[in-house]
Amino acid sequence: MSPSTPPEPGNGLDRGLVSAVARFVDAVGAALADAARGTTVDTGRLRRDATVEAFNLATACIDADGRQTDDELWALVAAFSRHELLPAAATPDDLRLAGLVAGRRSWLRQPSELFRTLVDVDRARNTVLARTYYDEAMALAHMVASLDRFPSADELSAIVAFQRLLLAELPPRPSAATPIEPPSGEGPPRPDRPSTGAPIAAATTSDPVAHQEPDQPEPLEDLLAELDALIGLAAVKEEVRLLSALLRVQRLRRERGLPVVESTNHLVFSGNPGTGKTTVARLLARIYRTLGVVERGHLTEVDRAGLVAGFVGQTATKVGEVFAAADGGVLLIDEAYSLIRGGEKDFGREAIDAIVKQVEDRRDSLVVILAGYPREMAELVAANPGFSSRFPKTILFPDYNDDELLAILQSIAQKNGYELTRDAVDAALAWFAAHARGHAFGNGRLARNLFEGAVARQAQRLVDVEDPTDTQLTLLEVADIASVPVGGRS
Repeated sequence: MSPSTPPEPGNGLDRGLVSAVARFVDAVGAALADAARGTTVDTGRLRRDATVEAFNLATACIDADGRQTDDELWALVAAFSRHELLPAAATPDDLRLAGLVAGRRSWLRQPSELFRTLVDVDRARNTVLARTYYDEAMALAHMVASLDRFPSADELSAIVAFQRLLLAELPPRPSAATPIEPPSGEGPPRPDRPSTGAPIAAATTSDPVAHQEPDQPEPLEDLLAELDALIGLAAVKEEVRLLSALLRVQRLRRERGLPVVESTNHLVFSGNPGTGKTTVARLLARIYRTLGVVERGHLTEVDRAGLVAGFVGQTATKVGEVFAAADGGVLLIDEAYSLIRGGEKDFGREAIDAIVKQVEDRRDSLVVILAGYPREMAELVAANPGFSSRFPKTILFPDYNDDELLAILQSIAQKNGYELTRDAVDAALAWFAAHARGHAFGNGRLARNLFEGAVARQAQRLVDVEDPTDTQLTLLEVADIASVPVGGRS
């Protein structure tokens, strides 16, 4: 588009940014007025401050990838000429020559003074004014990213980084939510007497497992906060945030009738057992529902046994039944690489062909995640052209380090009413370090195994104590940890 040829008034690009800026100015202006209640500060000046803040944010997001496209700059003029920050006759070349956008990306590197003022007021008054700013800032930032047909990775990364900055400063909501469960963190409440050491983890099944879907779409920020509360997985969290940002931008373009560069939502989760793949898949299903990618947002888990039948012609039917149950949500196929293992008479290959067909037939209503060991998953995707084209994105789940495993162990213990002594903490770190990393490394499951073993040994230690105190019943000592055999070497 030529700078001398402005877009038709009221087109999707202009309309979206004009509305987002207006909402930001109204909401943040009102928040500032609330913060200034009881003072003599002019509300008109506060609204002007909110307008300048919106301009700073919009120009910083436009400059985040070092490019200032005509579409972005025309929309900027349309949005801020209404607030008298830009002349209505300005062109993209005018803005470039004036240097109004270039170099603005640095504004995203730290929270603004205006935002920090609202944070201070919230802490003093127990209000949520800074959260209003956060919500509107994220809406405006994503709207700016939607001005281009396909947002750049640099632009999305800058928005995600800015989002993290603001979230780190936000005070907790007045009514704090229940702490989020980390991977492998479930478990029944602690009994009043020492346990017998029976396993706490539920038994697994080869039949498809459907996790309960949420009653209604949940706020995206709450889901991302739940993601951030998981132990470790820094790179995984970043990938999910970038994916969420892209999907949010694509939705904004669709809502305004603008062309969207479609991309597949199917994924490969690559990592050893116990690295949080199922936990993240369950969260991603809920995120997909919130962003309108799927209708229901439930997660269905299945493995080879749930897909492959024992007779000719039955496998395709079995696969179809699994996909029908998962429709409207996310289907997680665990140990998917096992489908290419087997001899001539094995029906795994038939299952792969059926999966590829179902993925294509349900491309608008279902998301599929293939999960398994890194090397084997790479072989699976490479072995079938249908997989390689439909599953181009792989998210790697690294093994937990010893400190992260300790954090998982302590979380499991706390949720079950137990606590580790200082010496027991040191013993747990040594216990984790004694396990070699490799295919058999259990990660989060290793932490659960240690907890179960320590509880069993604590029960044996206290069996002859006639009336143990609450402290004795709830404290795991170094002997309880050190006596659990080290296993899982590879």
